[in-house]
Amino acid sequence: MKKSTARLRTEHGKKYLLQMSKHFAHKIDVTYSETHADCPFPNGTATMDADDSGITFGVSAATDELVTQAKSIIESHIVKFAFREKLESLEWDT
Repeated sequence: MKKSTARLRTEHGKKYLLQMSKHFAHKIDVTYSETHADCPFPNGTATMDADDSGITFGVSAATDELVTQAKSIIESHIVKFAFREKLESLEWDT
């Protein structure tokens, strides 16, 4: 299993976690609380963990290509939801 993580430092991490979870729940079965979410995408799994200083994203999948696809889903959505942060991309650990 291939994995990658990214952290966005923001005071709005919990807000973004809830927004993204509710958005993804329109298409997939998302399990979420105020501080944690599990998102089983068709191409891999994503997790989100939020606290008062930010939100951490984790993705895992069978291949590097599928990890890249899952990262793209997360990144494109957080860039839209966090537009006030002037975020252009996330820095992933791989």
